[in-house]
Amino acid sequence: MKKFTCFNLSLVLLLLCGCTAQENKDTRFLLDTVVTLTAACDSETLSGAFLVCEEYERLLSRTIEGSDVHTLNNSRGFVEVSEHTTKIIKDAIYYGDLSNGKFDITIYPVSSLWDFNSQTVPNRDEISEALKNVDYQAIKIDGNRVNLQHKKIDLGGIAKGYIADKLLEYFKQKNTPEGIIDLGGNIVVFGERDYTIGIKQPFSENEIAAKIKLRNKTVVTSGNYQRYIKKDGKIYHHILDPETGYACETDLYSATIIADSSMQADAYSTICVLLGLNKAKDFIENSPGVEAVFIDSDNNLHYTSGLSYKNDTFTLK
Repeated sequence: MKKFTCFNLSLVLLLLCGCTAQENKDTRFLLDTVVTLTAACDSETLSGAFLVCEEYERLLSRTIEGSDVHTLNNSRGFVEVSEHTTKIIKDAIYYGDLSNGKFDITIYPVSSLWDFNSQTVPNRDEISEALKNVDYQAIKIDGNRVNLQHKKIDLGGIAKGYIADKLLEYFKQKNTPEGIIDLGGNIVVFGERDYTIGIKQPFSENEIAAKIKLRNKTVVTSGNYQRYIKKDGKIYHHILDPETGYACETDLYSATIIADSSMQADAYSTICVLLGLNKAKDFIENSPGVEAVFIDSDNNLHYTSGLSYKNDTFTLK
């Protein structure tokens, strides 16, 4: 069993690594976020990577008509979907079971009630009614045919991680030696050199609290301060508890996950915030090949014993 170390800081992920003369870099708005790709490749290869993003967006978006998710959410009975969609849904069900239901992709009827742009808080009756349609265990899968059983899904808590993993596969197929994949905070670094990822202090403009030095890893952060509504002195953030339909009320402000799979890190970061500090500690300590940094509600920072900290920088042991 790993041990934990604790000290006082508050963190969020921020990429610090710039490109070299041999690298190409571009930024576009895709997947409902800012996507920045930096890689030691030609412009054609980099443009192809963005086409990969667009392909998966057309497949997995719940708002694009004709996508697998949009079709599933507006159909009854079994629907033939792509192997990618099937894979993500199967893994989402696995993460739901692993977290005792805390991770639930059928949360969409509830999450759609929360408008963080207009700062709208739904009423309790609306949430109670929507909760009747939240149950990932109702989903049926037969080959690549999926039946949501009148549920509606949102893959936002896992799809970006899957796409980041697929982008890594793409760059390796193109013999790209090194680079950085940043899908709005889902970060993958690859190649034979270390990359430094800054950990930004929450609610600050550019203040860096600490750094992580990594090679060939993915890092994903979920935090309750990233999107929220403040009303009558209370903050309602975007990480919803599928039992209550409201923002989870745990003692964690954020969870940063370091792993080999970005999809795993994506799901785990959300699960950890939903679990709270002590259960999240146990969860990660029993997950081989995964490390984590947690910030609790007193702004104390905790990290797994697979990480060391020296000179303001985390490294893997």
